Amino acid sequence: RPPETSKIGLVQMCSRNDKDVNFEECARLVAEAARQGCQLVALPECFSFIGARPGEAQVAAEPLSGPIMAKYCALAKQHGLWLSLGGFQERPKQATAEGEGGEAKIFNTHAIVDADGQIVADYRKIHLFDAPFTGLVESKQSMAGSEVIFCDSPVGRLGVTICYDLRFPELYQKLRFEHGCDVLLIPAAFTVPTGSAHWELLLRARAVECQCYVVAAAQAGRHNEDGNKRESWGHAMVVDPWGKVLEDMGRSELGLRVVEIARAATADVRRRMPLIDQRRYDIYGPGKP
Repeated sequence: RPPETSKIGLVQMCSRNDKDVNFEECARLVAEAARQGCQLVALPECFSFIGARPGEAQVAAEPLSGPIMAKYCALAKQHGLWLSLGGFQERPKQATAEGEGGEAKIFNTHAIVDADGQIVADYRKIHLFDAPFTGLVESKQSMAGSEVIFCDSPVGRLGVTICYDLRFPELYQKLRFEHGCDVLLIPAAFTVPTGSAHWELLLRARAVECQCYVVAAAQAGRHNEDGNKRESWGHAMVVDPWGKVLEDMGRSELGLRVVEIARAATADVRRRMPLIDQRRYDIYGPGKP
């Protein structure tokens, strides 16, 4: 049973195409979160690497058993807290089709690591961000996953998702109403045109309709000057089950915010509006728990 209150470390960073530089920044922020008593730290999509050119992400990819993930697992164990590693370039075990840059396609994977340094859940992004108007077509480098993933943690039951999944509410309703999730993790590297229009709106909508906390670590700023000049929207955010924004890190702030979540707040919202009992599962699902 999770404690009545828990502390979550929310991270906003500007990753580069340099694993060592990114790890140093993540390690610094995780250490600070540990000093502030966090039980879980949420890192954004592409926390370990973000490519500047076609094919870079595939070359950088490693299996979850590889040396980079081992460093993050050791970091969790060192500080005795959980990590949400939201958007890791995972090299599949089996050979895959060729993607951009002539490199084999990979998975975009969200790994949950416990305080003993063990990977307790791994989610492969279901919805790939194919939006040519932004300059990004994720299916050129990645394959889609096919499983809904959740796990228990010291801060409650986690719904494990990534970025573009945010636009598909059925996934989150399944996590909440079928699998009983309390906290929806939505690490992201949202683009500026889509983020400015829809980011906060969608996060608050998922929180309200699912009566869950939403924790959305984010990338912010320009990631390179000598390649694709990719830029992310920022605004790492935590939203409570009533839709109130508890933290918003804005466009340019980089670092860590610590937010306290309360089981009583979730229970109160669900008691006052018992959506789980009022939904018409017989008409539109998902299956009732």
